[in-house]
Amino acid sequence: MNLRLVRRFATLLALLATTATALAQPPAVIRIGIATGGVGTPPRTGGSTVGLVNSQGLLEQEFVKDGIQVEWIFFKGAGPAVNEALVNKQLDFAWQGDLPSIVHRAGGVKTRIIVGSGVRNGLYLGVPPDSTIAKLEDLKGKRVAVFKGTNLHLAAVRALAAKGLKESDLRLINLDTAAAQAALTTKDIDAAFGHVELFALRDKGAAKVVWSAAQDSFRYTRQTVLLVSDEFATRQPQIVQRVVDTVVKTARRYADEAQRRELFAQWGKAELPEKYWREDFTGQPLRVRLSPLLDPFLVARYKDAAGEAFALKLIRSQPEIDSWFDRRFLDAALKSQQLEGFWPEYAADGRLVGSSLAATR
Repeated sequence: MNLRLVRRFATLLALLATTATALAQPPAVIRIGIATGGVGTPPRTGGSTVGLVNSQGLLEQEFVKDGIQVEWIFFKGAGPAVNEALVNKQLDFAWQGDLPSIVHRAGGVKTRIIVGSGVRNGLYLGVPPDSTIAKLEDLKGKRVAVFKGTNLHLAAVRALAAKGLKESDLRLINLDTAAAQAALTTKDIDAAFGHVELFALRDKGAAKVVWSAAQDSFRYTRQTVLLVSDEFATRQPQIVQRVVDTVVKTARRYADEAQRRELFAQWGKAELPEKYWREDFTGQPLRVRLSPLLDPFLVARYKDAAGEAFALKLIRSQPEIDSWFDRRFLDAALKSQQLEGFWPEYAADGRLVGSSLAATR
């Protein structure tokens, strides 16, 4: 046999062995990006099962025996800041809303959506206490704040479009959460789209809440999920599975209605008092709001968001959505924890698929 070929073959075998070893080697640290600034030291956030996993140190407990550290990175710049970290390969996982994740997918960043966490999140419209604005249709020609580039943005645009309003029909002003609250208090704007932080302004007499997505249509609610980088999922599938297992286990624990008080007490230790989370969830089963499922309803909302983002020229090309959802880890978690069929599944149009829970609007 040709000696040169023998040496090349031996080099190739050594390279393959080295690669296999690297693939099997567990990471020293797992880096998880959170698309909110959080509060406290260390930071924590409410409103999702990922927030519960973080605040209770559940992943740290899961990986301590392996000597793997878990690093949680909170981003005050929300989804757009998470995207920058993903582009620079500074994160392995990311908890993020629909619009910013669509932006990074359209830009060629390879991730996989692996579990829902924070689906059907509320969207509200706040106005000054003496305002005559009573419904979305009254916003024509008004100065309206929204945090652009986040999942608030597209949900608000979708709701406005359903009422016959385009962005050009009003002055849509880009303000983050804190700035929008301040501008609403000083009446420098006529209205602001936001979340449960608007309840705090209302209780101070600085605003009133005149519209709720959940009371109108769940199509206008906001969706957040946990994603993993494609590279990390390929190298560390067992680690990804254990992360998803932990999120699903946590979602199951708090989906029990007997845990409702404890759930809101936990979230009340984060950005806002528990009473506001309780109000946000009024009339909604925990099995709906804490669902980890990647069901047709969630996929449809991401498809809607991708089309809307392209129409608004927020992205240059419309990304493909279906293959983005990688259900293997979630399916395995549901099977191993005997939770198949526990959470209600929703069709693309928001109707329940074989469940006794009340249908969405």
